[in-house]
Amino acid sequence: MAGTTAHYGAQTKARKAALDILFMAEQRDASISETFAEQRTLRGGVVRELTTRIVLGVAEHQHDIDARIEDSAADGWHLERMPAVDRNIARLAVFELYYTDTPPVAVIAEAVRLASDLSTDESPTFLNGLLSKALAAKPDTN
Repeated sequence: MAGTTAHYGAQTKARKAALDILFMAEQRDASISETFAEQRTLRGGVVRELTTRIVLGVAEHQHDIDARIEDSAADGWHLERMPAVDRNIARLAVFELYYTDTPPVAVIAEAVRLASDLSTDESPTFLNGLLSKALAAKPDTN
């Protein structure tokens, strides 16, 4: 997959880097914050601002984010049943939908794009539906 990031813009690369850290932490059964700190050290301290915001935001709000994903998933699709890539794409997208001012259409489009490039053929449609439902459940903040 190393070659797939060449066509990504800066925002997508930042989200992909965040996804990599979230995925790595889960695979290692390590804390997101510790994995992030380790990766930042390996990269010489250079990490995109958006990557930092997403990773630390997911770490801070993971319980709430996971609950929102569970509430938005189709019946029977619990977090553990989702492919790890999809689960972590959903986490970063739900974080952005609920805790940032990023336009929801951009968040969902980016999540679907990452899923198209990195996960199963069914993943883009699955995540589009899940994230649309999560957005619809978001309390109106106006």
